[in-house]
Amino acid sequence: MQNNNSPSAITSCGGTKFRWGERTYIMGVLNLSPDSFSGDGFSNLTTVGIQARRFINDGADIIDIGGESTRPDSQPISTDEELKRVIPVIEKLTDELSVPISIDTYKSAVASRAVAAGAKIINDVWGLKKDPKLAQIAAKAGVPIILTSNQRDRPVDDIMVEVTTDLKRGINLAKKAGVAEQNIIIDPGIGFGKSLKQNLEIIRRLAELKILGRPILLGTSRKSVIGLVLDLPPDQRLEGTATTIAIGIANGADIVRVHDVREMVRVCRMSDAILGRRQDEL
Repeated sequence: MQNNNSPSAITSCGGTKFRWGERTYIMGVLNLSPDSFSGDGFSNLTTVGIQARRFINDGADIIDIGGESTRPDSQPISTDEELKRVIPVIEKLTDELSVPISIDTYKSAVASRAVAAGAKIINDVWGLKKDPKLAQIAAKAGVPIILTSNQRDRPVDDIMVEVTTDLKRGINLAKKAGVAEQNIIIDPGIGFGKSLKQNLEIIRRLAELKILGRPILLGTSRKSVIGLVLDLPPDQRLEGTATTIAIGIANGADIVRVHDVREMVRVCRMSDAILGRRQDEL
Protein backbone atom coordinates (compact mmCIF):
# COMPACT_ATOMS: atom_id res chain seq x y z
CA MET A 1 0.00 0.00 0.00
CA GLN A 2 1.20 3.49 -0.83
CA ASN A 3 2.81 5.46 1.99
CA ASN A 4 1.19 8.89 1.85
CA ASN A 5 4.21 10.42 3.57
CA SER A 6 6.61 9.35 0.82
CA PRO A 7 7.68 11.60 -2.09
CA SER A 8 5.72 9.38 -4.50
CA ALA A 9 2.53 10.43 -2.66
CA ILE A 10 2.84 13.86 -4.31
CA THR A 11 2.49 14.38 -8.06
CA SER A 12 3.49 17.77 -9.47
CA CYS A 13 1.62 18.90 -12.54
CA GLY A 14 2.68 22.31 -13.78
CA GLY A 15 2.08 24.60 -10.83
CA THR A 16 -0.33 22.15 -9.18
CA LYS A 17 0.59 19.55 -6.57
CA PHE A 18 -1.66 16.56 -6.03
CA ARG A 19 -1.21 15.29 -2.48
CA TRP A 20 -2.69 11.83 -2.64
CA GLY A 21 -4.64 10.74 0.39
CA GLU A 22 -5.48 14.24 1.61
CA ARG A 23 -8.67 14.53 -0.46
CA THR A 24 -10.36 13.29 -3.62
CA TYR A 25 -9.53 15.23 -6.79
CA ILE A 26 -12.08 15.92 -9.52
CA MET A 27 -11.43 15.66 -13.26
CA GLY A 28 -14.04 17.42 -15.39
CA VAL A 29 -14.76 15.87 -18.80
CA LEU A 30 -14.78 18.04 -21.92
CA ASN A 31 -15.68 15.94 -24.95
CA LEU A 32 -14.94 17.46 -28.33
CA SER A 33 -16.37 14.52 -30.26
CA PRO A 34 -19.87 14.92 -31.75
CA ASP A 35 -20.68 11.25 -30.99
CA SER A 36 -19.90 11.27 -27.26
CA PHE A 37 -21.86 8.51 -25.47
CA SER A 38 -23.01 10.97 -22.81
CA GLY A 39 -24.38 13.45 -25.35
CA ASP A 40 -22.20 16.31 -24.12
CA GLY A 41 -19.88 16.85 -27.08
CA PHE A 42 -18.68 20.43 -27.71
CA SER A 43 -17.41 21.92 -30.96
CA ASN A 44 -17.49 25.69 -30.50
CA LEU A 45 -14.36 27.23 -28.95
CA THR A 46 -16.35 29.82 -27.02
CA THR A 47 -18.73 27.20 -25.62
CA VAL A 48 -15.84 24.95 -24.63
CA GLY A 49 -14.17 27.82 -22.78
CA ILE A 50 -17.37 28.68 -20.93
CA GLN A 51 -17.85 25.07 -19.88
CA ALA A 52 -14.23 24.68 -18.75
CA ARG A 53 -14.44 27.80 -16.57
CA ARG A 54 -17.78 26.62 -15.18
CA PHE A 55 -16.17 23.33 -14.22
CA ILE A 56 -13.35 25.14 -12.43
CA ASN A 57 -15.77 27.42 -10.60
CA ASP A 58 -17.66 24.29 -9.55
CA GLY A 59 -14.50 22.76 -8.12
CA ALA A 60 -12.74 20.77 -10.88
CA ASP A 61 -9.02 20.15 -10.31
CA ILE A 62 -8.28 18.93 -13.85
CA ILE A 63 -9.95 19.50 -17.23
CA ASP A 64 -9.80 16.38 -19.41
CA ILE A 65 -10.05 17.12 -23.14
CA GLY A 66 -10.74 14.36 -25.65
CA GLY A 67 -11.37 14.47 -29.37
CA GLU A 68 -12.36 10.85 -30.05
CA SER A 69 -15.34 9.05 -28.54
CA THR A 70 -14.48 5.95 -26.49
CA ARG A 71 -17.95 4.39 -26.59
CA PRO A 72 -17.88 0.72 -27.71
CA ASP A 73 -19.55 1.23 -31.11
CA SER A 74 -17.77 4.45 -32.06
CA GLN A 75 -15.71 4.71 -35.24
CA PRO A 76 -12.02 5.60 -34.88
CA ILE A 77 -10.98 8.93 -36.31
CA SER A 78 -7.74 9.89 -38.02
CA THR A 79 -4.86 11.51 -36.19
CA ASP A 80 -5.34 14.64 -38.29
CA GLU A 81 -9.00 14.89 -37.34
CA GLU A 82 -8.24 14.39 -33.66
CA LEU A 83 -5.54 17.07 -33.78
CA LYS A 84 -7.94 19.41 -35.54
CA ARG A 85 -10.42 19.01 -32.70
CA VAL A 86 -8.18 19.22 -29.64
CA ILE A 87 -5.14 21.40 -30.37
CA PRO A 88 -6.97 24.73 -30.92
CA VAL A 89 -8.87 24.18 -27.67
CA ILE A 90 -5.75 23.37 -25.66
CA GLU A 91 -3.90 26.33 -27.14
CA LYS A 92 -6.78 28.64 -26.25
CA LEU A 93 -7.40 27.37 -22.74
CA THR A 94 -3.92 26.57 -21.45
CA ASP A 95 -3.19 30.18 -20.44
CA GLU A 96 -6.77 30.93 -19.39
CA LEU A 97 -7.36 28.13 -16.91
CA SER A 98 -6.07 27.86 -13.36
CA VAL A 99 -5.96 24.04 -13.39
CA PRO A 100 -4.02 21.58 -15.55
CA ILE A 101 -5.39 20.26 -18.83
CA SER A 102 -5.33 16.53 -19.53
CA ILE A 103 -5.30 15.14 -23.06
CA ASP A 104 -7.44 12.02 -23.48
CA THR A 105 -5.78 10.12 -26.32
CA TYR A 106 -4.08 6.81 -27.13
CA LYS A 107 -2.06 8.24 -30.03
CA SER A 108 1.50 9.46 -29.44
CA ALA A 109 1.29 12.01 -32.28
CA VAL A 110 -1.72 13.64 -30.63
CA ALA A 111 -0.19 13.49 -27.15
CA SER A 112 3.05 15.07 -28.35
CA ARG A 113 1.28 18.00 -30.00
CA ALA A 114 -1.10 18.40 -27.06
CA VAL A 115 1.74 18.57 -24.53
CA ALA A 116 3.54 21.10 -26.72
CA ALA A 117 0.31 23.13 -26.79
CA GLY A 118 0.06 23.13 -23.00
CA ALA A 119 -1.51 19.87 -21.78
CA LYS A 120 0.03 18.74 -18.49
CA ILE A 121 -1.33 15.18 -18.23
CA ILE A 122 -1.66 12.33 -20.74
CA ASN A 123 -4.73 10.12 -20.26
CA ASP A 124 -4.27 6.87 -22.21
CA VAL A 125 -7.42 4.72 -22.29
CA TRP A 126 -5.40 1.81 -23.70
CA GLY A 127 -2.71 1.81 -21.01
CA LEU A 128 0.20 1.79 -23.52
CA LYS A 129 -1.23 -1.23 -25.42
CA LYS A 130 -1.98 0.67 -28.62
CA ASP A 131 0.96 3.06 -28.61
CA PRO A 132 3.80 2.52 -26.09
CA LYS A 133 5.49 5.71 -27.36
CA LEU A 134 3.08 7.66 -25.14
CA ALA A 135 5.30 6.73 -22.19
CA GLN A 136 8.35 8.24 -23.90
CA ILE A 137 6.46 11.49 -24.47
CA ALA A 138 5.39 11.63 -20.82
CA ALA A 139 8.94 10.91 -19.68
CA LYS A 140 10.52 13.53 -21.92
CA ALA A 141 7.99 16.21 -20.94
CA GLY A 142 7.99 15.22 -17.27
CA VAL A 143 4.19 15.04 -17.18
CA PRO A 144 1.94 12.50 -15.44
CA ILE A 145 0.38 9.68 -17.44
CA ILE A 146 -2.86 7.88 -16.61
CA LEU A 147 -2.84 4.19 -17.55
CA THR A 148 -6.22 2.52 -18.09
CA SER A 149 -6.86 -1.22 -18.02
CA ASN A 150 -8.76 -1.90 -21.24
CA GLN A 151 -10.17 -5.33 -22.13
CA ARG A 152 -11.79 -4.47 -25.47
CA ASP A 153 -9.13 -6.50 -27.27
CA ARG A 154 -10.10 -9.75 -25.51
CA PRO A 155 -12.64 -10.97 -22.94
CA VAL A 156 -11.39 -12.22 -19.55
CA ASP A 157 -12.82 -14.28 -16.70
CA ASP A 158 -11.05 -13.23 -13.48
CA ILE A 159 -11.34 -9.48 -13.85
CA MET A 160 -9.40 -8.37 -10.77
CA VAL A 161 -6.44 -10.56 -11.63
CA GLU A 162 -6.52 -9.27 -15.22
CA VAL A 163 -6.83 -5.60 -14.25
CA THR A 164 -4.06 -5.85 -11.65
CA THR A 165 -1.75 -7.66 -14.05
CA ASP A 166 -2.57 -5.28 -16.89
CA LEU A 167 -1.90 -2.18 -14.79
CA LYS A 168 1.32 -3.64 -13.42
CA ARG A 169 2.47 -4.24 -17.00
CA GLY A 170 1.66 -0.63 -17.90
CA ILE A 171 3.48 0.71 -14.85
CA ASN A 172 6.59 -1.30 -15.72
CA LEU A 173 6.50 -0.11 -19.34
CA ALA A 174 6.16 3.50 -18.22
CA LYS A 175 9.05 3.21 -15.77
CA LYS A 176 11.23 1.53 -18.39
CA ALA A 177 10.55 4.49 -20.70
CA GLY A 178 11.72 6.86 -17.99
CA VAL A 179 8.44 8.03 -16.46
CA ALA A 180 8.98 8.91 -12.79
CA GLU A 181 6.96 6.72 -10.43
CA GLN A 182 5.19 9.73 -8.95
CA ASN A 183 3.93 10.60 -12.44
CA ILE A 184 2.04 7.33 -12.94
CA ILE A 185 -1.70 7.17 -12.19
CA ILE A 186 -3.80 4.04 -12.71
CA ASP A 187 -7.40 3.57 -13.86
CA PRO A 188 -9.16 0.15 -13.69
CA GLY A 189 -11.19 1.13 -16.77
CA ILE A 190 -14.86 0.85 -15.88
CA GLY A 191 -16.53 -0.17 -19.14
CA PHE A 192 -13.80 -0.85 -21.73
CA GLY A 193 -14.65 -4.47 -22.51
CA LYS A 194 -15.91 -5.53 -19.10
CA SER A 195 -19.28 -7.06 -18.31
CA LEU A 196 -21.83 -5.52 -15.94
CA LYS A 197 -20.86 -7.92 -13.16
CA GLN A 198 -17.16 -7.26 -13.73
CA ASN A 199 -17.63 -3.48 -13.54
CA LEU A 200 -19.56 -3.80 -10.28
CA GLU A 201 -16.90 -6.15 -8.93
CA ILE A 202 -14.12 -3.67 -9.70
CA ILE A 203 -15.88 -0.88 -7.80
CA ARG A 204 -16.55 -3.24 -4.90
CA ARG A 205 -12.93 -4.48 -4.79
CA LEU A 206 -11.18 -1.26 -5.82
CA ALA A 207 -9.06 -1.17 -2.66
CA GLU A 208 -7.17 -4.24 -3.89
CA LEU A 209 -5.47 -2.07 -6.52
CA LYS A 210 -3.69 -0.14 -3.74
CA ILE A 211 -1.14 -2.95 -3.79
CA LEU A 212 0.23 -1.31 -6.95
CA GLY A 213 1.23 1.75 -4.93
CA ARG A 214 -0.13 4.37 -7.33
CA PRO A 215 -3.09 6.78 -7.08
CA ILE A 216 -6.32 5.44 -8.56
CA LEU A 217 -8.60 7.26 -10.98
CA LEU A 218 -12.20 6.06 -11.17
CA GLY A 219 -14.32 6.91 -14.21
CA THR A 220 -17.91 5.76 -13.79
CA SER A 221 -19.73 8.96 -14.75
CA ARG A 222 -22.93 8.25 -16.76
CA LYS A 223 -21.53 4.90 -17.94
CA SER A 224 -23.53 1.89 -19.09
CA VAL A 225 -22.94 0.02 -15.83
CA ILE A 226 -25.29 2.58 -14.26
CA GLY A 227 -27.73 2.51 -17.15
CA LEU A 228 -27.97 -1.27 -17.06
CA VAL A 229 -28.65 -1.39 -13.32
CA LEU A 230 -31.15 1.48 -13.27
CA ASP A 231 -32.50 1.19 -16.83
CA LEU A 232 -31.86 4.88 -17.48
CA PRO A 233 -30.32 6.91 -20.35
CA PRO A 234 -27.02 8.79 -19.84
CA ASP A 235 -28.66 12.12 -18.94
CA GLN A 236 -30.54 10.49 -16.03
CA ARG A 237 -27.64 8.71 -14.35
CA LEU A 238 -26.68 11.40 -11.83
CA GLU A 239 -27.71 9.50 -8.69
CA GLY A 240 -26.15 6.28 -9.96
CA THR A 241 -22.92 8.12 -10.69
CA ALA A 242 -22.94 9.65 -7.20
CA THR A 243 -23.34 6.21 -5.64
CA THR A 244 -20.45 4.68 -7.58
CA ILE A 245 -18.24 7.63 -6.71
CA ALA A 246 -19.03 7.57 -2.98
CA ILE A 247 -18.35 3.84 -2.77
CA GLY A 248 -15.29 4.22 -4.98
CA ILE A 249 -13.83 6.88 -2.69
CA ALA A 250 -14.50 4.69 0.35
CA ASN A 251 -12.59 1.93 -1.47
CA GLY A 252 -9.56 4.06 -2.32
CA ALA A 253 -10.24 6.26 -5.38
CA ASP A 254 -7.99 9.32 -5.46
CA ILE A 255 -9.43 11.02 -8.57
CA VAL A 256 -12.91 10.78 -10.08
CA ARG A 257 -13.56 11.63 -13.72
CA VAL A 258 -17.01 13.20 -14.07
CA HIS A 259 -19.38 15.10 -16.35
CA ASP A 260 -21.47 16.68 -13.57
CA VAL A 261 -18.75 18.52 -11.68
CA ARG A 262 -20.80 20.64 -9.27
CA GLU A 263 -22.84 17.72 -7.96
CA MET A 264 -19.92 15.30 -7.76
CA VAL A 265 -17.74 17.80 -5.92
CA ARG A 266 -20.37 17.73 -3.18
CA VAL A 267 -20.32 13.92 -3.16
CA CYS A 268 -16.53 13.94 -2.89
CA ARG A 269 -16.47 16.48 -0.07
CA MET A 270 -19.04 14.56 1.93
CA SER A 271 -17.27 11.25 1.32
CA ASP A 272 -13.92 12.74 2.29
CA ALA A 273 -15.40 14.18 5.49
CA ILE A 274 -16.79 10.78 6.52
CA LEU A 275 -13.42 9.15 5.82
CA GLY A 276 -11.60 11.72 7.95
CA ARG A 277 -9.98 13.68 5.14
CA ARG A 278 -10.05 17.49 4.81
CA GLN A 279 -9.95 17.92 8.57
CA ASP A 280 -8.73 21.47 8.10
CA GLU A 281 -12.15 22.34 6.61
CA LEU A 282 -14.22 20.91 9.48
